[in-house]
Amino acid sequence: METVTSKISTSQLAKAKGLAARNLFNELAEAGYITRDNKEWLLTDIGKAAQGEYKQSSQFGQYIVWPKELEIITAPSFDSKKLSATQISAHFNLTSQKINQILDELGWINKAVKGWKVSQSGSRLGGIQKEDSRTGVPYVVWDETVLTNSSLKHSVNEITGINAEVKSTDNSVSNFRQKFEAKHRSADGHYVRSKAEMLIDNWLYMAGIVHAYERKLPIEEDLYCDFYLPTGKVYIEFWGLEDDPKYANRKKIKQDLYAKYGFNLIELNDNDVQNLDDVLPRMLLKFDIKAY
Repeated sequence: METVTSKISTSQLAKAKGLAARNLFNELAEAGYITRDNKEWLLTDIGKAAQGEYKQSSQFGQYIVWPKELEIITAPSFDSKKLSATQISAHFNLTSQKINQILDELGWINKAVKGWKVSQSGSRLGGIQKEDSRTGVPYVVWDETVLTNSSLKHSVNEITGINAEVKSTDNSVSNFRQKFEAKHRSADGHYVRSKAEMLIDNWLYMAGIVHAYERKLPIEEDLYCDFYLPTGKVYIEFWGLEDDPKYANRKKIKQDLYAKYGFNLIELNDNDVQNLDDVLPRMLLKFDIKAY
C-alpha cells in the first residue's frame, strides 16, 4: 500500500495557514525554501529537504507542492551587515521614523501606501528592497557602510544641529558659496546670495512650497544646490554670471553631476526670474508639484 504523504500547492497551504498566498511565498523565500527566477518560483535544496516537489498541470504548468503539515523553519541570519532603519536609528540615537524621513529627504527611499520602497539612488548605495512576510509591508535594508556615508552623516548633523557652523573647505566647486555673502533676506527669513535668488525664494514661499536653501546633495562630491524641494525631490539652480569663464566651468561641473545621478533639476536664468509666475508652475508640474 502506498503511504505517500498528501501534498498541497503553496496557495492551498497558505489558505490552510490563514495567510495570503503572496505572503507565504515571501516567507518561504526568506526561509530559503524557494527562490525567484524571473516569474517562476524554483525549489532550493532546503525546500527539497522539506519535501517540497514539483507537479505538472496541463492548466497551470509546473508548480510546487508541500506536505500539509509543513513547518517553515527560518534559518538564523548570518547577514549581519544588512541594517534596518531601526538599527541605523540606534546608531545615530534617533527614532526609526526620523531616519526614514532623512532617507526619504535624501531621495534614497520613497513612501509607499504603507512602508517604504528603495529608490534608484538608494539602490546604487546598496539599499535592498524587502517585504514583511506576514503583512506585505515593504521596507529597505542597507549595508553597514551606510553608517559612514558622508551624505547621511551630514543630514543627521543638520537635522540634529550638530556642527551647525561648519562650512565646506572644498577649493573647486563649493568655495563659490563662501566668496559671495548671503546678505539678501527673503520673506521666509532665508538669507540668500543674490536678488534673483531672493525673488525665487519669495515665489516659493508665497506659493506655499516647502523648500531648503543651499542643501547639500546626497552624493560624495561636495555639491550644494540653490534650492531643494522635498516634495518631488526637485533641485532648482539659478544660473547667473554666465559671462564669467570660471562660473561657466562651475556650472558645467554641477550640470554633469546632476545628470550623473539622475536628479530632478529645474534650471533658471535671468529671463526666467523675470517671469516666474509663468515659468515655475509649468516646470514644477513636470514633477507633479502644483504651485497654486
